[in-house]
Order: sequence, then structure tokens, then C-alpha cells
Amino acid sequence: MTIHHDWDKTDAARLAALTSPKMAWFMGQASAPGVKPMPLSKRVFDIVLSLLLLPPVSLVMLVMAAILLVVQGRPIFYAAHRMRGPNQPFTQWKFRTMLCEEKDFGATGAHKNWRITPLGRFMRRSRIDELPQLFNILKGDMSFVGPRPPLREYVERFPAVYAQVLHSRPGVTGLATLIYHRHEDRILARCQSAAATEAAYYRRCLPAKLKIDLIYQRHRNMRLDLWILWHTLKIVISRRDERPRRRRNPAAYPPLPASRGGRNGSQG
Repeated sequence: MTIHHDWDKTDAARLAALTSPKMAWFMGQASAPGVKPMPLSKRVFDIVLSLLLLPPVSLVMLVMAAILLVVQGRPIFYAAHRMRGPNQPFTQWKFRTMLCEEKDFGATGAHKNWRITPLGRFMRRSRIDELPQLFNILKGDMSFVGPRPPLREYVERFPAVYAQVLHSRPGVTGLATLIYHRHEDRILARCQSAAATEAAYYRRCLPAKLKIDLIYQRHRNMRLDLWILWHTLKIVISRRDERPRRRRNPAAYPPLPASRGGRNGSQG
């Protein structure tokens, strides 16, 4: 019923040959003190909201699973191996949106477009493929709001940064997802090979997303989380291809620093 997907099949020599992204300019933020662990109130909020959503979401998932079984066949679920902490792997669950391929790995660029099914495109646009992550939240591996769950390879390459970023549990949505997801899709949509996709994600997308994740960590509070959830919901419903406008009050909604040394930097 499930397909498992990881980067373990990737060519280690090819990944090692990629030039390290220029992240030195914010590495100081990664080692700076003051980032507190995820508060208990955030976990309580996740549990309460999950339990409230469980009955209607379970019904939608049952219907969706039946449709997938008829239209696409098995496997129904996609299992991605991700990290919730520097030494804490977990399995992230989604509905399968692509044709199966044995040697698949890495981010989704244009070279994988042929594998996305018509039903899969609808699920991705509507975020229905993310619904099984409700069980990840209940289990405690994820939160509604937080950084997108990273691959082990990235956590091992940038342990200082992820030690700070993963003070919050990985989220179904987050500040980086809200602000950068559409731009990332446009970058990866121009990549016509697996190597080009890896290079673009590693050099351009990852540094920008980590920077935004660090900003979220330093300004994290319930008000910001509710703001992220509300704007994510609005974008999903309206299908607007734009990020929400930032307000002038930096205490309420932290401004993003200007890009330095390149453009702001997958399928998460």
C-alpha cells in the first residue's frame, strides 16, 4: 500500500561534487544563543487541533484512498524518510501523486513532471496529499507549523544550522513554505535533469529556506503560527500564486532580510 522514498539511492560521489552553498554569511545566526526549544503550548495546540480535525479529515482520506486505489492502484501512500532532529529520523506520510519508479530520489524538477498523475496534480494544488501528515502530528513527529522536514543528508551537512532550525518540530506548513514555496517551484521547474535539480535545490533553494527557518525560530509565537496557518489556508483555497504581503510592524510579522550573494534559495 505504500512506496518508500529516500536519497539513499543517490550517487554519493555526485552529491559530494556539488559546490557547497554560500551559507557562511548567516552561519553566525545558527550558532547564536537565544533559540528556545519548542514550547509545551505549541504541542498542546497541535494535539487539540489534530483531534478536532481527525473525524472530518479521516472521512476525506478514506474517500481519497478509495479513489486512488481505483484510479492509480497501489501503493496509495508515499513514505518519505525525514529528520525531526539531528539524530531523530521519522517517516513522513503523504498520498502518492506520482508514478512509481524504482531508482527515484531527490527533489521534483521538470524531469519528473511526466510522472505526476492528473489526480496527483489536483492533490498537490489542493494540498490533499498532505492530509496523512495529521497522523505524523498526533504521533509527535511533526507540527502544523514549522520548518519543512529535511533529508538526513542536509542535516548531516549543516548540523549547526539544523540544530537551531529543528528546535521546532517539522511542519506541514511554515514561514519558508508560505514565502518561498512558489518561487522554489519555479526554479525547479526549469531543471530538465536530476543533476540540475539537485544543484539548483542545493545551491539556491536550501540556503534561502534555512535562512527563513532561522528567522521563524527567533520570532516564533502562537500569533505568528496562526498567521501562517491562516495565510496558507487562503492560498490553498484561492490558489493565488503569490506570497502574503508583509506588514510594517516587525514585532508582529518579522521582515525578511534582503538577499545577499544570489537568489533566494522540493518536494518536502
